[in-house]
Amino acid sequence: MTTMRWKAYLIDLDGTLYHGNRMIDGADILIAGLQQASIPYLFVTNNSSKTPEEVAERLSSMGIPAKADHICTSAVAAAKYIAEEQPGCRVAYIGEQGLSSALADAGLRLVEDDPEVVVQGIDLSFTYDKLANAAGWIRNGAKYVLTNPDLLLPANGGLMPGAGTLSAAIQAATGTKPVVIGKPSGILMKHAIDRLGLSPEEVAVVGDNMLTDISAGVQAGCGTILVLTGITTDANLQSFVADAGVQPDLIYRDLHELRQSITGAF
Repeated sequence: MTTMRWKAYLIDLDGTLYHGNRMIDGADILIAGLQQASIPYLFVTNNSSKTPEEVAERLSSMGIPAKADHICTSAVAAAKYIAEEQPGCRVAYIGEQGLSSALADAGLRLVEDDPEVVVQGIDLSFTYDKLANAAGWIRNGAKYVLTNPDLLLPANGGLMPGAGTLSAAIQAATGTKPVVIGKPSGILMKHAIDRLGLSPEEVAVVGDNMLTDISAGVQAGCGTILVLTGITTDANLQSFVADAGVQPDLIYRDLHELRQSITGAF
C-alpha cells in the first residue's frame, strides 16, 4: 500500500522520530526524503513546555532536519485558539516557557489575578498555591483550557506525571472539564492543517500511538498512518485498536518502509 492519496503529513515526535534523546532509525532519512521530494509536512507535538525554536534545536541535535516553522506545539495551538475566541483577553497560565511565549506572541494579556481564561500545560514547578489559584478563578467563571491531556510523560529511567495529571487535580477542585487542545482532540490537528492550507482529506497523520495520534487524525478527518516504532507494537496492536475504537489507514513496521511508500526511494 502507498501513501500517494495524501499531499502532506503531520508527524508526531516522541515515539515516532525519537526515544528520549535518541533518534529512531530512519527518521533523518524520512525527513530528508520529504524535503527532497518537496512534500509538505509539519511536526505536531503535545509538548507545551518548549518553544518551536527549542523543539527544532532538539531535533537538529539528533540529526533530524528541522526548523521552527515546521513545529506545531499544543502551546501554540492553545494560544491561537484562545486568541480567536477572545482576542486580547486576560490569561493566567500554569506551565513552562513554551506556553508563556506562545500566549504572549498571540497578543494575549498575561495576568496573575482575575483572568478570563486559565490555560494549563505541564508545569515542573506546580504547587498547591497554583492549584488553589486556578481552582478559584475557574469556579468564579474563568474558562479552562488544557494544552494536552497526557497523564504520563517519558523520562530518564521511567515516567513522570504529565499535564493531564495536573489537570485531574484542577478538575477535581472545580468540577469543570477543560477545553482540550492537544491529541487526541482534533483542535491541534486543525491548527496544523490550517497552516498547511489543505483540507483534512489531503493530509495524513503519522504516529506511534493509537490513543493519541491516530485518534486525533480520525477526529480531524485526516488519513492515518501508524508506525510500530514506539508505544504500539505487533504484540499490543489489537489491544490498542480495541481501546481506541479506530483503525489506522496504513501500518508500517519502521520509518524506512514509510519513506519508501511516500517517496518511492530506499
